[in-house]
Amino acid sequence: MNSVRGTNRADLTAAAALLAGAAALLPMVAERAHAHDAAPATRNADVPAATVARTRWGADYFPNVPLTTQDGTTVHLYDDLLKGKSVAMNVMYTSCKDECPLETARLAQVQKLLGERMGKDIFFYSITIDPKQDTPKVLKAYAEKYGVGPGWLFLTGKEEDIKLATKKLGLSRVRDSVRKDGHSASLMVGNEPGGLWMRNSAVDNPQFLATTIANFLGWKDTTPKKSYAEARPLVLDQGEYFFQSQCSVCHTVGQGDKMGPDLAGVTARRDRAWLTRYIMAPDRMLAERDPIAVALFEKYQYARMPNLRLSSDEVAAVLSYVEARSRAPREPARKDSITSR
Repeated sequence: MNSVRGTNRADLTAAAALLAGAAALLPMVAERAHAHDAAPATRNADVPAATVARTRWGADYFPNVPLTTQDGTTVHLYDDLLKGKSVAMNVMYTSCKDECPLETARLAQVQKLLGERMGKDIFFYSITIDPKQDTPKVLKAYAEKYGVGPGWLFLTGKEEDIKLATKKLGLSRVRDSVRKDGHSASLMVGNEPGGLWMRNSAVDNPQFLATTIANFLGWKDTTPKKSYAEARPLVLDQGEYFFQSQCSVCHTVGQGDKMGPDLAGVTARRDRAWLTRYIMAPDRMLAERDPIAVALFEKYQYARMPNLRLSSDEVAAVLSYVEARSRAPREPARKDSITSR
């Protein structure tokens, strides 16, 4: 969707500032929703504890509907998933051809960045909006495909229970029905005991999103930091910009396969016109049963490449970047982590 590109570009600027050494985030803008609408009030992390304690976003607000995990276990929304916990929640469905694959892949990176805090200090929940198709078995295969680990549940249930839960969680809105994907790429992050909630884009830069979560939940970072004077200037050409913001979550250039293939040398292996068409409309080419698109889909565990709505000029810039990087000396894979927070 065009909204995906716009969101990612704006957020990449913030992410770049973080990676260049910025130590603080701009205050989150609080937004309040009515109790009978879609979401608990979202609050700034600076709200005094005494004020937060008086909020109503608890057992009297959240429905305690039963849901089923990818392992076939029945859990209840409030008692088992929210009560006393910090959580990050999104909606998805496994047959999605647009945003969902990108959402899940990026959250999988956030999961790695949060490290040992997963399942202890924070829990991830992904709720399907297609419960007829997404049985526990289907969700389990989907989770395994994306390398989901402890602390992250994929949930299904009765359609009416899911609609109620996602409405109360702020994960469904009236206008979502007109979207191609049937939902927005939102991630609700909350601390139920404190009554703190905020909305983010689920397709944010993973490092930025992990840092945002850590700051919002008040996790302390004890690792030594470089000063601003030591930070290297961050200079991205257009192709690198789009690759890092749109493609790097699933691909590398010369550092091995991830969710998708290593792209080193791809411009020499594939016809340029085919690459351009595939990057611009992977969903259409798969639907048309293009033999290469189908072979890639099957080889990489049926992970759908999302349609990122890149223009022909943007695709050309990405391919030029990949071509240049393919000729450059290979660098060791970078490992980011905020597990010490």
